[in-house]
Amino acid sequence: MIEVIVAGSGTGAPSLRRAAPATCVRHNNYTLLLDCGSGTLRQLLKVGISPEQIDAIFLSHFHPDHVGDLVPFLFATKYNLGYQRTVPFTILAHGRVTSLYEDMKNAFGHWVVPPSGLMQIQQLEADTRKIIPPGDLKLSFSPVPHTPESLAIRIDTEDGRSIVYSGDTDYSAGLVELAKDAHLFICECSCPEGMKVEGHLTPSLAGRMAAEAGCKRLMLTHLYPICDDSNLIEPCRRHYDGELIIAEDLLRLVI
Repeated sequence: MIEVIVAGSGTGAPSLRRAAPATCVRHNNYTLLLDCGSGTLRQLLKVGISPEQIDAIFLSHFHPDHVGDLVPFLFATKYNLGYQRTVPFTILAHGRVTSLYEDMKNAFGHWVVPPSGLMQIQQLEADTRKIIPPGDLKLSFSPVPHTPESLAIRIDTEDGRSIVYSGDTDYSAGLVELAKDAHLFICECSCPEGMKVEGHLTPSLAGRMAAEAGCKRLMLTHLYPICDDSNLIEPCRRHYDGELIIAEDLLRLVI
């Protein structure tokens, strides 16, 4: 069994309905956080997940709406009143993550430096394959067209279940290949139909990729406020006839 929890289904645009991007994947008591936008830690507390339960954080890229709660997460490792982390955790991201972290240290000093041995940074390349114990998750990655460091991730369990998370992206043949036959494709859909911007998807493009990949379920996420007043389903259905989900904050699925 693999559980998916949408902590934030929105973007960097302030919204009462949708928090900044973050999705939590749990398997065999292992918790992997996909992106960490502003307010993520508080959103996770609402579903009973505390910071010390997060085993790894995957950063799809380094735009502020996807990394906004990384500083609070690191800062929390320094707390000594009511919370003190002892279990190591991993940051998974493109190799440029080391520059991002150095910039954070320059800005915040020792407050974002966890105790020795607590944090591991794994620099990823597009063809990286990782096996993450103790959850026995196989992680695969593909570059996507958004920023130079943007990566999508595929998560496969030992019993054959699979989830793909696009991060921010435009149409990508490489992402279609990564998402092939996935049980759940969590795909950004920033733009209503007819309002596409470069580096992001519309419902029809997201549906097209899910159909080409043969995904069993498609979840549209990373929704700007204007999407809430737009028809996302009809243009997506022109291409995709599988199970379609519009992400909402705190939505939970079992795959």
